[in-house]
Amino acid sequence: MKDHQYHALTDAFFQYIEDIIDQGYPDIDCERNGGVLTLSFENSTKVIVNKQEPLHQIWVATRQNGFHFELKGEQWIDNRFGHELKTLLSEACSAQACDNVVFP
Repeated sequence: MKDHQYHALTDAFFQYIEDIIDQGYPDIDCERNGGVLTLSFENSTKVIVNKQEPLHQIWVATRQNGFHFELKGEQWIDNRFGHELKTLLSEACSAQACDNVVFP
């Protein structure tokens, strides 16, 4: 994958996350700063999603662990545990928000 393709895909995914949060979860703050997207919860925890351009990956830090996602076909899959990115974000955000958060 070329760098411009990676940036187009990750920028679109970051926008997708922001749109979901902005439209349905007013208790979660979402802030993008360059290649880092920070989701902040009322209990002062965070989920950090960031681009890893040299590796063409997306890294996610949650209260439980850190995850490294690579694009496999049309899905971002964690290269250590096999989680799909949207599923992991749904589970991590639900746990940290103490509410059901879904990234369809």
